[in-house]
Order: sequence, then structure tokens, then C-alpha cells
Amino acid sequence: MRILVVGAGAVGGYFGGRLAEKGEDVTFLVREGRKQQLEKTGLVINSVHGNATLTPKMLVAGEEAGLFDLIILSTKAYHLDGAIESFKQYVSEETAILPLLNGMYHFDRLIEEFGEKHVLGGLCFIESTLDSEGRVIHTSPKHDIVFGERSGERTERILKIEQAFSGTNSGYRLSDNINRDNWNKYLFIAAVSGITTLLRAPVGPIREVSSSRAALTLLLKEIASLAKLAGAPLPEDIGGNIMNQIDSLAYSMKSSMQRDMEKLSQVEADHLQGYLLEIAQRNELAVPILEAVYGNLKVYELQLKAQ
Repeated sequence: MRILVVGAGAVGGYFGGRLAEKGEDVTFLVREGRKQQLEKTGLVINSVHGNATLTPKMLVAGEEAGLFDLIILSTKAYHLDGAIESFKQYVSEETAILPLLNGMYHFDRLIEEFGEKHVLGGLCFIESTLDSEGRVIHTSPKHDIVFGERSGERTERILKIEQAFSGTNSGYRLSDNINRDNWNKYLFIAAVSGITTLLRAPVGPIREVSSSRAALTLLLKEIASLAKLAGAPLPEDIGGNIMNQIDSLAYSMKSSMQRDMEKLSQVEADHLQGYLLEIAQRNELAVPILEAVYGNLKVYELQLKAQ
């Protein structure tokens, strides 16, 4: 199986690196600057599960490289259109695309571009980042990837992908209901990133103060109702389930979006909270907490542009 990993960042670099470490046929599609960096240093993974330094196969968009069986897409959502342009020449009639982005919008966009049959469901659970030298730094026990056919079928291609991940130094799971898994993670991230960026605080203090916990509860109720309107295959008490997940988080836990704001970086407001807000607007539903969350993020984006 020929595998193309779009980007060699904190997520793609980690899971693609683990596949290459095992001996799978992996190529990284990177920008010229990242290519030059990796040619000097190799792809370096520093992880609690074991370190690795690899000499990756790489290409830059536009280079001839033939067609690939699997494309793993792990860019930020706001880079989606650029990523599509960079890899679409490597997609054949049989290519499967495995996106690991946050949210749900990217499924619509990928299906629009390539067609339903090409697009798998996927997500990952990992805390990783690139340091100043371009090394992948992974610091938490979780390093799991979940994937599956959006139809729930166990097709020949999805079993081949499972086999590719089998034996890698990472966690993996073939899901029979990847749509439910994607929606569950999406609502969790939308809630946690929304409330932590709105209140500029980790989850611990937000849970502790009765008024902020009440705001979080209302936000969960709003986004759960919107997910159901969109036909998400979720349990009736999804809001309560997510609150239980939030209650289990470390007191000092910050969302990645909150950390991005603290670093004055771009955020995924339109793809996370904005996608849900569009559902509310189409159905003429009042969602005041979600409106406040989204408004806060858009004000941040305006201020960021003005700097």
C-alpha cells in the first residue's frame, strides 16, 4: 500500500512516522522549507512511547510521484483548500482519503471535491507539537488513531489500512460507527474549546464556579440539539456524556484553541463553532451561548489581523 501523508507536522509527522518506522511505504507531502529541514535533521519523534529518527521519503506539491492508495490528511481545517490542491494530482479512482481534522465541515468539502466513495471517517487522540527545531514532541500516553468506512462496512480497503497500522508503535482502532465517533469528538472539542476561549481559563476553574459551569451546561445543550438536527447518530444524553468527559479532565487542562489564542495564532472558529452556528441559523434557533463563543473568536480574529 502506497501511503501519502499530507504534511509532516505534529500529527501527520507522528502517525506517518510510526507507519514508516514499521516499514510501510510512506511518503510525506511537504512544503519546500520543511523538506529542507527534514533533509538535514531527519524526521525526529520524541515520545513517551519511544523515540525515533527516520529518513523520510518526501515530495513537494507538483512533483511527479504517481498515484497513492491512501492519503492521510492532518492539516488544520483552515488549510483544507490548499491541502486539497496540493494532493489531488495523486488521487486515483481507488484512492482512499483519511482525514484527521477537527470538526465535520471537511467531510462535505472532500466529498464535494472527490466524491463520497473516496472519503473515510477518521480522528485521532494525541497531544503533540513541533518544537523550534522541527522535532515532533509527544508527551501524553494517548497516541490513538480511529478510522472506518462512513457506511460502517468492513471493506477490503479498510481492512488493508487496519493491517498497515497493525504492529506500529501507536494505538489504532477500526470503528464500525465512525460517524458517531466523529460527531462525539466534534461536540466535545467545540464545547471545550468554546468555553475555555470565551472565559480565558482552564477547565478546572470553569467547572468549579457555578455560573461558568451553568454556561458550559447550556452550551452543551445547544450544540447537542444542533447535532441532532444535522442527523448525527448520537445517544439521547450526549450532552451529559460529554460533561462527564469534561469532569474527568485535569484541572489545568487548556484546549488547543485556547493555547493557539495565547500564542496569537490562527484558530478554527468557522470550522468548529461556525459550522454549528450555521445549522442554528438555517433552523432559526436561538443559541446565545454559542453566539457568544463564536463572537468572541471572531473578535479575536479581527484583532489578530489588525496587529
